[in-house]
Amino acid sequence: MHSVNLMKPLILASASPRRLQLLAQIGLAATVMAADIDETPQAAENDRDYVLRMAAGKARAIAMQRPDALVLAADTVISLDGRLIGKPRDRDDAFAIWRALSGRCHQVLSAVALLDDGRLQTAISCSEVQFAVLDATDMAAYWDSGEPQDKAGAYAIQGLAACWISEIRGSYSGIMGLPLFETAQLLGKAGVRIVS
Repeated sequence: MHSVNLMKPLILASASPRRLQLLAQIGLAATVMAADIDETPQAAENDRDYVLRMAAGKARAIAMQRPDALVLAADTVISLDGRLIGKPRDRDDAFAIWRALSGRCHQVLSAVALLDDGRLQTAISCSEVQFAVLDATDMAAYWDSGEPQDKAGAYAIQGLAACWISEIRGSYSGIMGLPLFETAQLLGKAGVRIVS
């Protein structure tokens, strides 16, 4: 397995096991430190500005505790007609989200932020996901699986919901929560070469 030697510790400012797995896929080991920030959208804030602000805020929160490290943070949101769709509050909310996404194309925006010696760099990935028409039986079975409860848009592309997705345009890893192309570009600017 390819591994990358880093000059300083890499901190992933996220508790997402998927993001940690994606970093491992490109040979990076990171220490996880979840950032606890206010994730309330600001008035009139668009989806792109929101996701970039969240990623940068998470990176800054952890960099205050670990100024010696490279701090990588990410945030992912689902956007339908410019409206943010977060994690479902409960079963009824998940069903409402799925009914809205059913048979439609929506956007998945994943922002990445890297803080190194006080220098913040950000990048964003925007992908489009086409959902099939969903029925109540499938929605109930998916909710009962336990998979969608802590996911933006109430689904995980790398899990059972893959059966609902007829097409994607963009970054698969970005839809999972950490766009690897953009992540590698930011790390490269900080002197970390993934593939040499």
